[in-house]
Amino acid sequence: MARIFTLGFGIIILVYVISSFKKEPSVGELLAESFENEIYDEFDTLAFDSVFTKTLDSLSTKLSDFQSIKTFYTKNGYCPTLVIRFYKSKNLDVLLNFLQNSTVHGFDPERFSTTEFRSLLGYFKGNNEFNNVSQSYSALAKLELLSANAYIKYINYLKFGVVNPQKVFSRYFINVKRPDVQSTIRLLNSGSMSDTLVSVQGKSLQYMALQSAFIKAENDSVRRTLAVNMERLRWILPQTGEDYVQVNIPDFTLIYFKQRDTLTTMKVCVGSKADDDYEKKMDVFKKTGDYDDKPNNHETPILFSSITLLYVNPVWNIPESIVKKEIYPMARRNSSYLRRNDINVYHKNKLVNNPAGIRWSRYDVEKLPFLFVQRPGIKNSLGKFKFAFENNSSIFLHDTNNKKAFKQSNRAISHGCIRLEQPLKFAELLVGDKDKCDKLRSDIGLVPINKNNLAGYHMKRSHKLTSKDSQLTPSVYTPKKSVPLLITYFTAWEMNNKIEYRPDVYGLDKDLWAAMNKINR
Repeated sequence: MARIFTLGFGIIILVYVISSFKKEPSVGELLAESFENEIYDEFDTLAFDSVFTKTLDSLSTKLSDFQSIKTFYTKNGYCPTLVIRFYKSKNLDVLLNFLQNSTVHGFDPERFSTTEFRSLLGYFKGNNEFNNVSQSYSALAKLELLSANAYIKYINYLKFGVVNPQKVFSRYFINVKRPDVQSTIRLLNSGSMSDTLVSVQGKSLQYMALQSAFIKAENDSVRRTLAVNMERLRWILPQTGEDYVQVNIPDFTLIYFKQRDTLTTMKVCVGSKADDDYEKKMDVFKKTGDYDDKPNNHETPILFSSITLLYVNPVWNIPESIVKKEIYPMARRNSSYLRRNDINVYHKNKLVNNPAGIRWSRYDVEKLPFLFVQRPGIKNSLGKFKFAFENNSSIFLHDTNNKKAFKQSNRAISHGCIRLEQPLKFAELLVGDKDKCDKLRSDIGLVPINKNNLAGYHMKRSHKLTSKDSQLTPSVYTPKKSVPLLITYFTAWEMNNKIEYRPDVYGLDKDLWAAMNKINR
């Protein structure tokens, strides 16, 4: 009995070992099954590899991510992976359908070589297209590579956007997520092409609203506006969290969001448009070195940061560019200009007591040894508030002593900073604490809201009236928490079931449209 058991157990082990060494189906067998055509039983891997590598090289300029595709197929022995995995399951037909309907996203289907892809796919629909297997090698290699390219390009366009905005716009400072080699390899290894294609369709309410309007629109100009704003929505931006501030440059508006509510909305003034032919004029300036030839570009940058400090009664350290263009020429023409505008002059970090006595003509505007600082007060261009956030463009949000500007329809008028219509309200929202808000109000001469703080306010006011030094004192506050700030550029969006359109104040729509249509045609 024991011998029988031992023999039976040995047979089981033998069968297991043999099955574990079972030969994997060859590429030819897999293709024969996929195409239901016996000619692939004669598939010659070496011969196909040679055709595949030549086809790959011939398509190098046509493939959007040639290096990643080459890396993938080199590691996979030039196997027609997508055809084997997705032809029989009809996933390649699903891909073709999405490509043909890519117009709903503002794309030209021929970006993905759709006509050629459809033709190649048709070659393999019937069993009589090829007399022998070797005749199929070139078409098979091309079908595989065009499938891979179309799949990668379509997914990346929808998931990351057609272009990298940082390569299109010199003043775009948001680090958007972009595809890389790893994401491309993961795509080519995906288990279901159709599931991935469905998953990347734009599902945000804003995107679907713009897309619906795009499909219905008949005017080419309107369609272009909608298409570039759909592209902006495809860029993956940093997470803002539930509480954040957004400034939309073309709308000249700031909105403070708290979760799904809007805490406040206010008008803003933004940087003025760059001079026409800015790049050409800059080339002239670089040659001449004459500051009169230097063109202006005060466009507010697109960026993501956090508001971390609030200055009340701020001083203004006047930027060098404004000094050269405006302050220096005015000081040369009018010796009292600096005094009348409350501007202090510093030389080697020491205050110049009588700047009217400076002989400005002795100094080259490019090598001025002075710093110019505007004191707090009614003439200060920053007004009573300055809101600081980290950035490399030396801009900030601030109050203004020119309130009339908010009545203008086109408020692209500043040197790049963002002027706020209601800075006190914004400051109070940032600070949050009621006692701090009253102190902040007291700093700018306003009566506290809390009656318990009135005594301190009157004492402070009385001291100022009797003091010889009536200068306003700058003070610094910290928001209750740092608040994310997103400066954006949208010329179309949905609001209250209607598409809102705004003028392309910086001409960025035109530049973006050109860049989108230039990519890998």
